[in-house]
Amino acid sequence: MKTRAQPDGSAERVRRLHRDHAEVAERFFLERAAAVESAAAALVTALRGGRTLLFFGNGGSAADAQHLAAELAGRYFLDRPALAAIALTTNSSALTAIGNDFGFEEVFSRQLRGVGTPGDVLVAITTSGRSPNVLRAVEAAHELGMTVIGMTGPAGKRFAAQCDHALVTPSTSTPRIQEGHIAMGHALCELAERALFPARTKGNARPAPSPRRSARSRS
Repeated sequence: MKTRAQPDGSAERVRRLHRDHAEVAERFFLERAAAVESAAAALVTALRGGRTLLFFGNGGSAADAQHLAAELAGRYFLDRPALAAIALTTNSSALTAIGNDFGFEEVFSRQLRGVGTPGDVLVAITTSGRSPNVLRAVEAAHELGMTVIGMTGPAGKRFAAQCDHALVTPSTSTPRIQEGHIAMGHALCELAERALFPARTKGNARPAPSPRRSARSRS
């Protein structure tokens, strides 16, 4: 059986793409590991206090938001209780109704004003850092007393300055920025799990209480 010939240079292109990705990832984690650690600590503080993590973004960033919220609501590495994490991008009725009635710039901020509470964490993901609906949501989050973690690229300086924790992928390439976002998002998930469930991390089978449930029982 004959196989279709590959385009000239395609294997080398794959290797080059890998090198580009690896160089960007190495630079980010060497230079910004402390920023990831600080952002993860904010997630842990919120979850221990019975608060909610809200993820959002547009397009590919919307997919990343849903991915990361699912890692925490379900599990990343550890078998443990569910964590309070949701994506603002999944309700098509809310997105289209708000977009139709109030404008697309309000599709996230309007939702936040309904569900966000002081102490919650907003994880805003934007490759450009210039999306009006993302900037509006960040403003709303601050008005509500929420902590904002922002993921962006070098062009998003204004957006990064508005975030409590800014995680900036050091690349001008949109694909490399997006790859950086999912890598840093995975790092946040792992650090949060390990901090919240140290007994599970060490192989201790004793059930660990849900941070959200425990916080409510103390109130």
